[in-house]
Amino acid sequence: MAQVHVITGVERRRRWSDDQKRMIVAAAFAPGAVVVEVARRANVSSALIYRWRRELRPTASGFAEVVVDDPAVAPPTGPCGSAGPALEVMVGADIRIRIPTSTPSELAAAVLSALARR
Repeated sequence: MAQVHVITGVERRRRWSDDQKRMIVAAAFAPGAVVVEVARRANVSSALIYRWRRELRPTASGFAEVVVDDPAVAPPTGPCGSAGPALEVMVGADIRIRIPTSTPSELAAAVLSALARR
């Protein structure tokens, strides 16, 4: 004969704080992590983790994060031989563009917008 579980308390929706959501999303998208396994450990659906990631993602403000490297380290020399100051832009994981600071802003904007449409 099958067992029957009777729940006597009132079932309520769980409330997750933003910090808890951030911790679960960070664990789910850490290198080597599997979203389904993290969702199972947190006792939530994987769809909820993706929704939290979308909700917690900062809105685009028109600015990008800038990382300044150590000036003591010499920048790599490009194919044209210029090792001067340059802006390095990463588009996705496989495209890296070095734009020398002497490049006209219109040309740099045209190159970046062409890559964005790609």
